[in-house]
Amino acid sequence: MSEPIVLCRDLEKTYSSDVEQLRVLEGLDFEVEVGSSVAITGASGCGKSTLLSIIGGLDRATGGMIRVGGWELDSIAERELGDYRASTVGFVFQFHYLLKDFSALENVALPAYMRGESRKSAFERAATLLADLGLAERLDHIPSKLSGGERQRAAIARALINRPRLILADEPTGNLDQSSAHSVRGLLFGLSARYGTTLVLATHDPALAEEADKRYKLEGGRLSRL
Repeated sequence: MSEPIVLCRDLEKTYSSDVEQLRVLEGLDFEVEVGSSVAITGASGCGKSTLLSIIGGLDRATGGMIRVGGWELDSIAERELGDYRASTVGFVFQFHYLLKDFSALENVALPAYMRGESRKSAFERAATLLADLGLAERLDHIPSKLSGGERQRAAIARALINRPRLILADEPTGNLDQSSAHSVRGLLFGLSARYGTTLVLATHDPALAEEADKRYKLEGGRLSRL
């Protein structure tokens, strides 16, 4: 059996201020198998986004162990986190965060180009990804000329451009109408078969969560299997 791509043991996250300490994650154990899909549900403010941010190297845990794709995130230096994010993880958020003055093609190609890939290679692969996700006729459109579902599909293509092993999606359908949400849902759960990625998502959407291989609820700083 292969090693999990995500492995957390006794993970803790506490936010401290002058007046109080807020413990968001407490003794959390969690693992994700390579190529699987995992949905994390829970009330607003329960720590779903915090957990994804820690897995993605955007935030640090205050205790415990976390290893993702061989990277020891609880102990690596800050300067290494950028390399980790660029090589291992792709992010999809509730809001697409596409650059408003850049075309879909430019938005998708930019992370690969910034990582040192040639412009020709980055743009060719971006065009292929966008075509794969049904946007072959929208390459030159800026975000304001795309529908909500199209913008989110472009965001998924951008998340895939550096060939990540893991996709982290935080409320990826939360800003979409029902039809667009259904389309994006199908894309997300097809990523493993099409691109060999693993998917971890946080969602309030029961229909989205139901399609995952495993479902968890985050409550009181801990995960329970549903």
